[in-house]
Amino acid sequence: MLDADHSQDSAHAPAPRHVAIIMDGNGRWAAKRHLPRKLGHKAGVEAVRKIVRDAGELGVEYLTLYGFSSENWKRPPEEVGDLMELLRYFIRKDLAELHQNGVNIRIIGDREGLEPDILKMIDEAQELTAGNSRLKLIIAFNYGGQSEITNAVRRIAAKAQRGELDPAAITPETVEAHLDTAGVPSPDLVIRTSGEKRLSNFLIWQSAYAELVFTDVFWPDFSRKDLEAAFREYQSRERRFGGR
Repeated sequence: MLDADHSQDSAHAPAPRHVAIIMDGNGRWAAKRHLPRKLGHKAGVEAVRKIVRDAGELGVEYLTLYGFSSENWKRPPEEVGDLMELLRYFIRKDLAELHQNGVNIRIIGDREGLEPDILKMIDEAQELTAGNSRLKLIIAFNYGGQSEITNAVRRIAAKAQRGELDPAAITPETVEAHLDTAGVPSPDLVIRTSGEKRLSNFLIWQSAYAELVFTDVFWPDFSRKDLEAAFREYQSRERRFGGR
């Protein structure tokens, strides 16, 4: 759990280079206020807008947000439709400002099942911001970690079958190069909001040595103060990566 009372030294330590967030609790935030779930998801988009800005100001280089999991298709069709519409809303409303502020957008996950207009918007957002470098914003949309690894293995197997790759030479780096996140450093810190304590199929390869921080705050209420508290928790830990 988060503890806001860490030393002054940790407060001045650099921010983690790559922060990944499982944005959970939109529905419960809405239910607590006797509001429709749709309004909870809309409030969640507002939180995204603020945290993207705050992360950049705090020195984060890579920010990965879990927007829509491949398991979310199991939700009622109306809610799935609302989530798709919110992606459209986010790109239409914020793309120009994100581009102006030097944010590089990358959307990872399966393209299958997404509407053509959404695919077009994704491609246009990535193309427009490809040259930006102030903050790399990675949105995991229609994404599942197990599916990502499975697809990577298929690509590697196909190369081996064509004689382009020696199976004996396959290393963890080979797998990483075939993941959706190829070229992106592994997350240093994974934050999950709303009190749940699991990764839920999010960046399961990449998070092998990430520090995990869990907070009871619902995502729509997650603020810069909560982000800074997570950073202090991260900075208070000793990362050994399997060593002593």
